[in-house]
Amino acid sequence: MRLTKQTNYAVRMLMYCAANDGHLSRIPEIARAYGVSELFLFKILQPLNKAGLVETVRGRNGGVRLGRPAKDISLFDIVRVTEDSFAMAECFEDDGVVECPLVDSCGLNSALRKALNAFFDVLTQYSIDDLVKARPQINFLLGLTGEQAYRKPAVPAPAA
Repeated sequence: MRLTKQTNYAVRMLMYCAANDGHLSRIPEIARAYGVSELFLFKILQPLNKAGLVETVRGRNGGVRLGRPAKDISLFDIVRVTEDSFAMAECFEDDGVVECPLVDSCGLNSALRKALNAFFDVLTQYSIDDLVKARPQINFLLGLTGEQAYRKPAVPAPAA
């Protein structure tokens, strides 16, 4: 299975926000850190915001921050929001058009479903916090030093 660029950069965006904890992150800064277009990140931001994985603050001093603690955002949460399909074979697809005589009694379908569930189980075990803490120099690598480290902290999110 291959994840899309959208998923890859969604994870990276959330890692950036987690590394920049206590501050609002701005899309231009994130785009610069990863060498990707701002437009692409704005496109990714919409489903992440809708799912509550990030919060956006509008205005001149606005930006984006995690919608909940990094330890509570699993890789599965992100993949579920950013991937359109988990069809690993024709028989997984929802359109019902399958030209295989074994479709109702095939062992491949069962094996692939187990593999996909195992994949999801592993993704559930890792959080954004795990990924950020695994890289002690992440702030330096993302350019989160200097003036960004001294910015005014973000206004805390309201308690749920």
